[in-house]
Amino acid sequence: MEQHNQIDIDRILHDKLGSKAKFVPRFVTSWLKKILHQDENNNFLNGRCKGKMGKDFLDECVSYLEMNITLQTNIDGVITPGLDALPSNEGGRWFTIVSNHPLGGEDGVALGSIVCGKWDSKMVYLVNDVLMNLEGLAPVCVPINKTGGQARNFPKMVEAAFQAEKNVVMFPAGLCSRKRDDGTIRDLQWKKTFITKSVEYKRDVIPVHLSGQNSDRFYNIARFCQKHKLPNFAMLFLVDEMYKNVGKDFTVTFGKPIPWQTFDKSKSATEWAQWVQDIVYKL
Repeated sequence: MEQHNQIDIDRILHDKLGSKAKFVPRFVTSWLKKILHQDENNNFLNGRCKGKMGKDFLDECVSYLEMNITLQTNIDGVITPGLDALPSNEGGRWFTIVSNHPLGGEDGVALGSIVCGKWDSKMVYLVNDVLMNLEGLAPVCVPINKTGGQARNFPKMVEAAFQAEKNVVMFPAGLCSRKRDDGTIRDLQWKKTFITKSVEYKRDVIPVHLSGQNSDRFYNIARFCQKHKLPNFAMLFLVDEMYKNVGKDFTVTFGKPIPWQTFDKSKSATEWAQWVQDIVYKL
């Protein structure tokens, strides 16, 4: 029986470009398959990960990537191991969990695995629709394609996530972190959606900081594209960056929940979003 490929570059190009996909040169398609590790990923998905869904899928991804994670909380400057200091969902108390996005791939599966473990798999996160090709991820995702045909449905998908009786996990920057002129690695400006929706649905916000960074190659490509107003070609290298980070150590720090009432009219939603980002980088 022919193996089912969850990651199929030919199919993705056809879905995105339609009849124009045939004009993509074969060498470009071959290069994409290589840089996106199509065969390697499909072997994993159809092997040790086959049939695993949700938390089991996320846990297997973390194991496959050999992520050595130190998990801790920072409550008012007091750092303790684990997440025992954080509240439960008892009484229908749901949270918006927001994090920096240093890596663009494994940080997402790691955070999902941790949140599922803490809150009994009661979570959903918003991801680009390309990731929905990963069948095991589908149960915990609301797909987003802000550059394609689903863009007009973005508000509906966000609404669906916040209406669910689950914790919502978001990377408010949308894109993974960039290297700044001073050499520091930091997210781009955070979008305000998590502020406005957390207030609307009375969800406290839990800030999270993930350690880690990508290679200089990635940051240089991202900077070049930004400088010359080119499409975000750097994202094509994120899977390759993921494999470069196999076996590395990461620290995930959860902060004190911020009551939704904090986000009053003294600042705009955009200003509050930046305020929360600043808290994340102090964790």
